[in-house]
Order: sequence, then structure tokens, then C-alpha cells
Amino acid sequence: MTQSPSARLSTGVTGLDEILSGGLIRERSYMIRGQAGSGKTILSLHFLAAGVERGETALFINLEEDVSDLKANAEALGFDTDAIEFLDLSPGADVFTEDQSYEVFAPEEVEQEPITERIVESVREVDPDRVVVDPLTQLRFLTSDDYQFRKQVVGFMRFLKDRDATVLFTVQDTDALPTDGLEFITDGTIRMATEEYGKTIEVPKFRGSGTLSGDHAYRVTDTGIEVYPALQPGTHGGEFDFEQVSSGIPEVDELLNGGIERGTVSIVSGPTGVGKTTLSTQFMKEAAGRGERSVIYLFEESRGTFLKRSRAVNIPVDEMIEKGTLQVTEVEALERSPQEFSRMVRDEVEERGADIVMIDGIAGYRLTLRGEEGMLLQQLHALGRYLKNTGVTTIFIDETRNITGEFQATVENISYLADNIVFLRHLETRGEMRKAIGVLKKRTSDFERTIREFKITRHGITVGEPMSGLRGILSGTPEAIDDGGDSRRDAGDEP
Repeated sequence: MTQSPSARLSTGVTGLDEILSGGLIRERSYMIRGQAGSGKTILSLHFLAAGVERGETALFINLEEDVSDLKANAEALGFDTDAIEFLDLSPGADVFTEDQSYEVFAPEEVEQEPITERIVESVREVDPDRVVVDPLTQLRFLTSDDYQFRKQVVGFMRFLKDRDATVLFTVQDTDALPTDGLEFITDGTIRMATEEYGKTIEVPKFRGSGTLSGDHAYRVTDTGIEVYPALQPGTHGGEFDFEQVSSGIPEVDELLNGGIERGTVSIVSGPTGVGKTTLSTQFMKEAAGRGERSVIYLFEESRGTFLKRSRAVNIPVDEMIEKGTLQVTEVEALERSPQEFSRMVRDEVEERGADIVMIDGIAGYRLTLRGEEGMLLQQLHALGRYLKNTGVTTIFIDETRNITGEFQATVENISYLADNIVFLRHLETRGEMRKAIGVLKKRTSDFERTIREFKITRHGITVGEPMSGLRGILSGTPEAIDDGGDSRRDAGDEP
């Protein structure tokens, strides 16, 4: 197969290719290092399978795991092992019954030694475009010291390069067998790790071009490895019209001076049960009438509960879903990394054309970070910036702690991320619970600075006139303002 020498080779994993700015460079050697069980062999199989798909020849040199077990595991993940040549150099049962010793020599001396002779013979016979050596560190036990080991590895890699092969070799991180010296003889390193907060993958070294920085994540699935690059907002953008997005409720639009602008980030905040999700979904109901597509990610509520509650307040969610103008996805935060969630959002935006994205809510999303302190603002900033750059209107739901009492704009201190902040508030007047709505922030224009009564009925949302006769609304226990006469209106009589 004729290719440009500088052509990139896919690793077989889309997310990793993205991190590598397109893939690996031909005829170079790369190291995959990580703990036992991190998925190094699976990633190697993806690399070979991608070559087979392109009509290339693939050779897997196996130095540790029994080849029949290796093939069985690969086939269980859906890899076609018949299309890959295997050279099995794993220790057999005779290791325990025979007194054998081996020494690995450089390629020009291999004719004298059984193991290297078998490797050279196989490489010459298969003439592979792609080679995997798993694990290369197993050869260390066949040499006298670290210097001889590195010397032989250099010769081995040069031999394969002279055969126009692109090589991946794996090493296992272990204190008993230092592998830092191998970093200097490779063209790139892919590091896989399993941490308390999930699986991470990085590329600390890559000769020839830049790679995506950031904290990348991956998952081992029933079909292999999936990699989720850290979101890079600056690499995404597009043209879009800067227009108002109406809620469909005249009084809410009046508060917002016409609505929220397309491509902005809005925070809807308030205590539990005040109507944050219902209000936000109202923007999506109106968007559906324009034929636009909205996506809701539920971190704190089941999909069934959301749908039932929306139906009860005259939001036609079933019709919207059927027509494709609404997607409702329930997210189990502890099973997702923030990078994986970002990939879900990107798929909806880039492949299915989402116009509005809502995350409900921020406290549930925080669980995707799995205890990584200080990461919430960084991850939300990247996600919000990406959605803004692509012209997507974004709504974050933030639940404040106090039902009444001291006012909080947001709990997570994320107000600086928002172009718009709409707050909802519980009020207590004459022993009755009421609700209020107001706008705290709007970057793109002026807004109405009054507070209005907010109600949710079976017919939908209704918003009253400004509650100008009350003070102390934000405290949750409003008082009537003296109207200039001898009497004071009772707060319970205020519309």
C-alpha cells in the first residue's frame, strides 16, 4: 500500500487520534506504559486492527500471555485475530522442566540466538506494516543488565524501522523493573493509569507535532477502549446569528428584555421545588415550535419523573421527543468522567445539531469529578465556552440550599460563568408559600429589576405584575411597604 511517509496512522481509537492530532507517524516506535490491567494490550490490538482495516499487515509479538488466551480475549472484544499474525514467545511449561538460558543480541547477531532468530524470521516472513511487542520489558529478564537491555532495544527498534514498520511496544510500570530509560529511545509515549477518580490517559512525549493537552480519560468497554479527550473550547467555533431566544411567557421575556440570547450561558438558580427545571424547559418548548432541537441532561432526577411532571404542567414533552426536537438523557454521574460527559454533549451538538443544552443540575454534575477538588469551575468553564463558541444556548440549573432566609445567587460560586442569571425564590406570607422570579444579571443588555410572583399550574407557568408593594422578598419573608396612609397593606393581599 503506497502512502506518504508523513501520513498519520490511526490508532484505531478515535479519541486518542484526536489527542495525537490525527494519529501516529509512520515508521516510528511508540511506548504504551501503565499498570497491570490498565488496557495496554487492548489498545495495541486496536492499533493492529486499524491497520488490517486499511489493508496493512500486522504482527503481534507476544512475550508473556499465552497466545490462545490472548486470542480468546481479543475475539471476545470483537477483534478479528485471523487477520493478525501472532508470534508466540511466551514462556511454556518447559521453562519449569528444562535448564535454559537466553541472551538477546542486536539484529546483526540474531542468527546465533533462538528468540531473536524467531523474531527476525517472523518479521522477514510477514513484512509487517505494524508491529506490537507485548510486553517489551519481558526481554529485560533475558539480558545481563539495564545497559545491555537498552542497547538491544535500540537495535531491535532500528531493525523494525529499517523494515518500514510502525511499532507499538508495551511496558508495565513496576518498582522492580524501572522503565524510565526507554522514554529516550522512543518517538512517543502513551501513559495509561487507573486512579481513584477513574482511568486517565496522557501523551507526555510525541516527536513531530503537538498533542492536545489536558486531563484525558478513557474507559474499557465490551468492545475495547474508548478515549475521551479533555475539552478544548478554542478549537471549536462557528457562525451563528445573535438573536433572542424567547421563553414564550411574555412576563419572563419582559424581565429579560426580550429573552436570552443565542449562544449565551444562563444559570437558573433557586431552592428545591421552586420550578427551576420547569422554567428552563419552557424555553425548549418555545424552541420546539421553531423546529429547534434541545437536549436535557438529568443528573438529579429520573427521566420518568421529569416526563411525568412536565406533562402535568402542559409541556408537550412526548410530542417534542417524537418529533426529534427534544432529547432527555438521564446521567449516572458516578459512572461518567467529565471528559466522557463532554463527549456526549459534543456528539449532540456536532452530529445531531443541538440548539439548546440544559444541565440539571450542577450539584449532580459535580459527582462526575469524583472528589477532584477545584475542578468544577474549570470543567464547567470549558463546557460553557465550547457551547458558546458553537452558538448553543446553555442553561445550568443550580440548586441553592436555603428555602427562605439569606439569599444566594448560586451555591457553587459559578456566577462569573453566566451571561444571564435568573433566580426563583420561595416566599412565606400569612402562613402560605408563594414563589417569586427575578433577574440578577444579563451581560448583553439591560433587564427589568423588579421581582414578580411566579406560579406553576396545570396550564403551565404564569407570572404576575411586579411585586412593588413588598420589601424583603429576597429574605423569603416579605413585608408590606407603607402606602403613604395610616395603614399598611398585608403582604398576603399583594398579587
